[in-house]
Amino acid sequence: MQAFEMMAKVDQNGQLLLDQPLEIRSESRVKVILLVSDEEEVDPDDTPVEEIKASLRRALQEAKEGKRIPLEQMWDGIDAE
Repeated sequence: MQAFEMMAKVDQNGQLLLDQPLEIRSESRVKVILLVSDEEEVDPDDTPVEEIKASLRRALQEAKEGKRIPLEQMWDGIDAE
């Protein structure tokens, strides 16, 4: 058995709507385990892969164009928790 973790929404009819399509053989039977948050929380680790790739592409392009931040300024404004 394989395991997949992804985000989804429940619509007004109680239907589960996945954020992305499953890449499995169609018409497969699946077992679904739902973890429902008590609050509207966003896990920073749930950033979509495409969004991360786009950010890395922008950073690489900016570096190629010489748009760099001096190392001593990189941590400005970032709070340590």
